Amino acid sequence: MRKLILTTLLGASLVSLALAESLVVGATPIPHAEILEIVKDDLKAKGFELEIKVFNDYVTPNKATDSGDLDANYFQHEPYLNEFNANNGTKVVKTIGVHLEPMGVYSKKIKAINELSDGAKVAVPNDPTNESRALDLLVSAGLIEVDTSVALRTPIDITKNPKNLQIIELESPALPRTLDDVEIAVINSNFAFNADLNPVKDSLVLESAEGNPYTNIVAVKEGNENAPKIKALNEALQSQKVKDFIAEQYKGAVISAF
Repeated sequence: MRKLILTTLLGASLVSLALAESLVVGATPIPHAEILEIVKDDLKAKGFELEIKVFNDYVTPNKATDSGDLDANYFQHEPYLNEFNANNGTKVVKTIGVHLEPMGVYSKKIKAINELSDGAKVAVPNDPTNESRALDLLVSAGLIEVDTSVALRTPIDITKNPKNLQIIELESPALPRTLDDVEIAVINSNFAFNADLNPVKDSLVLESAEGNPYTNIVAVKEGNENAPKIKALNEALQSQKVKDFIAEQYKGAVISAF
């Protein structure tokens, strides 16, 4: 009888695993993939086997989502997604917002922003939305002024530059590596984390969360927003468990947005 019960239980487990539906989500390493890791068991309990594919760029995950190679991605904010769709003809849409990663100004050469020298080299992201965001952070630090009538600002929209800063535009993942060569760099928090930089402790200037439009989102191919596995993913990521994890793990360097 005991053998029969064990055999029955094993058979039920195998059937359960066979019936689990795959859910493939693309993410950048920190904090996105880390946050996804903690909801794996919750999704498994709902019948979805979460596979996390880690990327180190902002282009591949959207293209893979649009093509159907990914069920969803979690790495970007909505202004970036809108710009990406407009430039690439993709149809990827937001489902939910999860967290905010404040953008920060970092340096290996100065200890305070008022020490910035005349003619200093300043590295910023080169994609349209994050570059505009970086320039806005330099405005908030009192370093430059920009033409606010332009939606996505670039260096040509700088109207006042009293320190004659040299703006250097680079791919976001490369920015931490430039800190030996520039005086300051404006870096997204996920890439700062990858370089062992803590936004709260190590940044000279940190973006405010108040009224910030750059919440990081879950995105899917248009038409898949109401798929059961996407709804399960959304619910898992907007749980109290995730909110507590973000608060404890990142201590203000990442902020939950729900």
